[in-house]
Amino acid sequence: MVELKPHNHSFGYNAVHIVFVTKYRHPVITKAIESRLNEMFSRLCQTQDSELLECKADLGTRDHIHLLVDLAPRISLGKLCNILKTISSREIRKEFTTELRPYYWKPVFWKRGYGYTSSGGAPIEVLKKYIENQGYND
Repeated sequence: MVELKPHNHSFGYNAVHIVFVTKYRHPVITKAIESRLNEMFSRLCQTQDSELLECKADLGTRDHIHLLVDLAPRISLGKLCNILKTISSREIRKEFTTELRPYYWKPVFWKRGYGYTSSGGAPIEVLKKYIENQGYND
């Protein structure tokens, strides 16, 4: 069961699955980088009243990472992703300069866009049925 969280004048649960891909899909995400990204994303989400629920890189291809975030209603998904990608890119390039030098000579780490899907709660069909059944039954 999903636990609804209180916010200023609202309450809810807004889980979003986000995927960030490395620039040029270079296979640069190691266990150490994944661990550091997890720490950064968790801290950055907290600064935006959001919560990082899960964070895991695909260490097979080593070129993308999956995040599950409970997004606060006061921040847009685009703004949160911009914060996460900008700060993590700068910090990762600073902390792992030697490992990344063969792949990136410009100040980049992430591909420009990101993937996302909303998740959590009931499946879409169940929600549609619930809404359809509101009101009076004649």
